[in-house]
Amino acid sequence: MKKEPIIECDRLSLSLGGVKVLDSLTLSVYDGDFLAIIGPNGGGKTTLLRVILGLEKCSTGSVRVFGGAPGGFPGRVGYVPQRLFFDRDFPISIRELVLMGRLSNKKLFQHYNKRDRQIADEAICTAGLEKLSERRIGDLSGGELQRALIARALAGDPELLLLDEPTASIDPQMKTTIYDLMEHLKEKLTIVLVTHDTGTISRYVTRIAFLNVTLELYESGVSPKSESLSSLYHYPVNPVVHHSPVSRTIDHP
Repeated sequence: MKKEPIIECDRLSLSLGGVKVLDSLTLSVYDGDFLAIIGPNGGGKTTLLRVILGLEKCSTGSVRVFGGAPGGFPGRVGYVPQRLFFDRDFPISIRELVLMGRLSNKKLFQHYNKRDRQIADEAICTAGLEKLSERRIGDLSGGELQRALIARALAGDPELLLLDEPTASIDPQMKTTIYDLMEHLKEKLTIVLVTHDTGTISRYVTRIAFLNVTLELYESGVSPKSESLSSLYHYPVNPVVHHSPVSRTIDHP
């Protein structure tokens, strides 16, 4: 019996300010997928995540998440934004930040309970931050803050995890720890990850989608053609096949 997709985009198009940002995207994401979305800046990657979250509405076509309208299942979807804008002097700890991930499961003005705190602590441990749980978020490095945001998303106990460039602007060693965390999480979550780390992410994901207004999807073990990627990025790109469970990466000139 064929599984129903968790995310289903059918000829999805979106225009903003008279400019077409997404054009006729057809994409299905199934339970257990780890999909990486890559492409140039301005190609529509973040916009697609916003559509899946229900923050933007498509102009034509359709998108369904868990069989319903986007945004209709907040407790089942975790989201990690690319950046967190906040006052670095605001006195909030990692544990308090992660507890906010439980808010989608709470009624208005309902207090955190023992179960909420237990799940938050488990998320902190999963992200490898148990020794830093009382540290103020204003004192964190970029990589530590990113792991704290992942922990906040995990605290909501989601089935689907969306991440918008979680390794942007952090050092290579910290990138490795975040991808190792993704490797662990993909055993129990469906993951959609926007990234520019084309040479790294191919070792971890099950599929790669190349998005620059239009979308090309490559299944596990299939190497994209150089001509297709060069057209996507508007400059020469040479694909290189790696002998790994998901064996493709891209080398830029």
